[in-house]
Amino acid sequence: MRRWGLHMGPLHGLKIVELFCIGPGPYAGMLLSDMGADVVLVDRAEEVDYGYPDYEYRYLYRNRRSIRLDLKTAEGREAVLRLVEEADGLIEGFRPGVAERLGLGPDDCLARNPRLVYGRMTGWGQQGPLAQRAGFDINFMSTTGGLWAIGDEDRPPVPPLILAGDFGGGGVFLALGMTAALLEASHSGQGQVVDAAISDGTLNLMAYFYGGLHGGTWVNQRKANLVDGGDWRYGAWECADGKYVSTALLQPKFLRNFVAKTGIDFSELGDPTDRANFPAYRTRMAALFRTRTRDEWAAIFDDDDDTVMAVLDLLEAPDHPQNALRNSFVQVGGTNQPAPAPRFSRTASAIRGLSPRPGQGGEEALAEWGFSAAEIDHLRGAGAFG
Repeated sequence: MRRWGLHMGPLHGLKIVELFCIGPGPYAGMLLSDMGADVVLVDRAEEVDYGYPDYEYRYLYRNRRSIRLDLKTAEGREAVLRLVEEADGLIEGFRPGVAERLGLGPDDCLARNPRLVYGRMTGWGQQGPLAQRAGFDINFMSTTGGLWAIGDEDRPPVPPLILAGDFGGGGVFLALGMTAALLEASHSGQGQVVDAAISDGTLNLMAYFYGGLHGGTWVNQRKANLVDGGDWRYGAWECADGKYVSTALLQPKFLRNFVAKTGIDFSELGDPTDRANFPAYRTRMAALFRTRTRDEWAAIFDDDDDTVMAVLDLLEAPDHPQNALRNSFVQVGGTNQPAPAPRFSRTASAIRGLSPRPGQGGEEALAEWGFSAAEIDHLRGAGAFG
């Protein structure tokens, strides 16, 4: 597995310890490892049901080597601290206070390595009345206004998968924060703690909408605004075959192109930007799109200034010509995975390997990070590997 030393992504040379967690933590680890960082995953010593048919489908954990360490043993905890001595960063996703009780909190780790960037991933943050409360993506989004704002006005809010909370508000912000702190540490020689909370990151993603709310351009109501499905020009429409197309006709030139290609008549419907007229426009649009199949509509709208697109499902997306040309999906070990993003012109990111089975590649990683054969044997004999 010397391939870990050959990849030259933009973060090549950085070493990250990732204490096992789920969701946004490993997503941050995936981003950093895709960009070339050597991320060693400290897996749980006990067996865990990941909900996958096999470990190779844990895409969020790709590019890692795994060490199974029992953090309830002194030897397991000491092994983590030894890794910390060699690391540039650490990711942990425990509830507040758990890492400290294990002896692996920021003070413990920074005492071993003052340059360490200690990344903390939680739902609510390290302080506050909710800090110790359990939760999932939908709960964390509930406190930001984000969940409330998504969906139809006469139905419950719609969970946006776990894209906006766990991954967008959590994992991306943790990776960004750690990268910024790693850059700062390279100048100052000092590490620090990065406190990334899903609720904080999701709220940060809402800056545009809160600006519109206070500026008078956003209404505090679902499906009543420019980009929440309220404006008839921006939305998804069912076609004759039950599939969908999306439209984004907010600028006059795009709307003119749409009218010219469809021949639709809006002449008697009034001002297209007046909210009072939106229902009539929406009814006219719905009737239009039911006259052709999705792919027939997609074939009509195929120019640069057409903002009508086929809505693809998860099985169709890999075969779209745009995704195929950019190699947006890559085959790794027989699995079809989303490719790393963003793209770099000189130091390309890469998927170097599938998610490891717990313990896979761990002893090799320990050796590369400075553990002697005798030390590895001692850990094994002490039961620290689980």
